[in-house]
Amino acid sequence: MAQSISLTGAMRANLLSLQNTVTLMNRTQDRLSTGKKVNSALDSPTNYFAAKAHLNRANDITARKDSMNEAIQTVKTASSGIESINTLIESAKGIAQAALATSDTTQRAQYVTQYNSVISQINTMASDSGYRGTNLLVSNTMTVKFNEDGASSLSIEGFKATATGLTVGIVGQATGGIATSWSDATNGTLSINSALTQLSSALDTLRVKASALSSSLSVVQTRADWADTMVATLQGGAGALTDADMNEEGANMLMLQTRQSLGTTALSLSAQNAQSVLRLF
Repeated sequence: MAQSISLTGAMRANLLSLQNTVTLMNRTQDRLSTGKKVNSALDSPTNYFAAKAHLNRANDITARKDSMNEAIQTVKTASSGIESINTLIESAKGIAQAALATSDTTQRAQYVTQYNSVISQINTMASDSGYRGTNLLVSNTMTVKFNEDGASSLSIEGFKATATGLTVGIVGQATGGIATSWSDATNGTLSINSALTQLSSALDTLRVKASALSSSLSVVQTRADWADTMVATLQGGAGALTDADMNEEGANMLMLQTRQSLGTTALSLSAQNAQSVLRLF
């Protein structure tokens, strides 16, 4: 049978106080090491789970932010492609106007070769303007989701920016092109004017589509900025519920260390009565 040790009332009171001080010191050390006053549901169930919900939502929105950034790059790539195609069409327009300025059939034939080469580059430019498998210039559609459950989203529709899609035909091509060559003595001028009309219409189409993409880009960028702000707000809210005040905890530790020292001294003093009994022997 284990033998119990009898302590005086003063010793037990001092010992209990010292044990409480050590418990508080351990808690304060945890807060100082982690930077949080709520490290588990045992510390404060309400604050712990509320903070966890904030952080979970922040993580979900951060994941959406990544897809928004990818969407921004996709739209920027398409916009860059439109600018390049616009330059090609302007170049083709200049070639057609040069051909219109001469009646020499040989020169017009040379201009046809140059023109058709530029038109073929429009197709190449359109097909090369994709980003991570999505190409808005070949009629791909992209859906961007903004919030954590995907209820808020934007669908960005592409269009066909190829020569066929812009209705710009190859000269001398009967199907889908301009059948009559510019060097034709009778209808060559009419053929050139037909090409110029197609090019002007294509430029108008590109301006409209570029404006639509710019509008979509603005929306996605605005929502991406919102996501940054929302994530910061949620993280700040979670921190307000669980983060420790390091200045306060540092002061607490200093006070507890002082209390521990005093408690040890008090316990030693309370034991002096028992020690005085030894002097009787």
